[in-house]
Amino acid sequence: MSKDYYSSLGVAKNANQDEIKKAFRKLAHQYHPDKQGGDEKRFKEINEAYQVLSDPQKRQQYDQYGSAYQQGGGGFSWEDAARQGGFNGGGVQFDFGDLGDVFGDMFGFGGSRKGSRRDTRGSDLQVDVEIELKDAIVGMKKELRIPKAVKCEKCSGSGAEPGSKVNTCPTCSGTGQVSTTQRTILGVFQSAAPCSACQATGKKIEKKCKACSGEGRMRKEEKITVSIPAGIDEGQTLRLSGEGEAGAHGAPAGDLYVRIHVRPDKHFVRQRDDVYTDLTISFSQAALGDTAKLITYDGVMEVKIPAAIQTGQLIRLANLGMPHLQKKGRGDLYVRITVSTPKSLSRKQRELFEQLRKEGL
Repeated sequence: MSKDYYSSLGVAKNANQDEIKKAFRKLAHQYHPDKQGGDEKRFKEINEAYQVLSDPQKRQQYDQYGSAYQQGGGGFSWEDAARQGGFNGGGVQFDFGDLGDVFGDMFGFGGSRKGSRRDTRGSDLQVDVEIELKDAIVGMKKELRIPKAVKCEKCSGSGAEPGSKVNTCPTCSGTGQVSTTQRTILGVFQSAAPCSACQATGKKIEKKCKACSGEGRMRKEEKITVSIPAGIDEGQTLRLSGEGEAGAHGAPAGDLYVRIHVRPDKHFVRQRDDVYTDLTISFSQAALGDTAKLITYDGVMEVKIPAAIQTGQLIRLANLGMPHLQKKGRGDLYVRITVSTPKSLSRKQRELFEQLRKEGL
């Protein structure tokens, strides 16, 4: 039975690439086997679905052939497929060639050159990082310690013990895959599968590296410094290219995704690129107007209090909010006023307030 990659990622069949990528990141983070409660089988299923749906060509092939296959025999025409260039030999001999893992897995005829291990990049990783609001305002550099698969230092990722010979695999002649032929009632099918003799690397190692057992990579905790830009918001993600898991046998590394979480601040609240804070003033300041000092992440500011201001009114300080992430300028800082009621009065203060009451204030 064919696999439903759209269901695996939980997206609609008309989902765009951004929606597919967002769904993959969320599920990969949830089921990553290195996380507590992770599920390696589910993670591999998610990754397989993403590798197909994120590639426009593979996705088109999957949509065209996979949907027809799921509908049963009546919905698929071998002759139509042959005319579209999916097969060769006049409808008798079929070559799956570069249709890849998608079509091969669906019909049980094995993988393709694109599915060989030597072309498979390492897995992507995701980590969550907490920062303070002040760090989001000014930006910062943060050092992370990431346990992951890294290129073997001893063999430089080749998998061979230094000094030993690396020859072309005689089984697959260096292609990393072997061709097989199957005769069915529909004709003769040719397919390609990863070479088991060399693990699809195309190379035969005389002596495997002792440090990594011929894998070309090993687990290690690495220090990675990430630059967190000013203006970054809760839930936004940074991509560090090539900082994910190293690929086996010298294949390229995956990417590292750093998801940012901004801790709530006691004195400031962020709303997009604007920031809100509170300022308490006295009756006389509220009635007559004044200037008051306000502590911000830009330093101590002088705030001009207009006369007759009321509790709850906002004073806008332009360009003192959050920096815009991808353009120049900043949001605004809004100061919410609270007029304080004194809890106790001196004799003179009471007399003055009594006099103000007689004046109708």
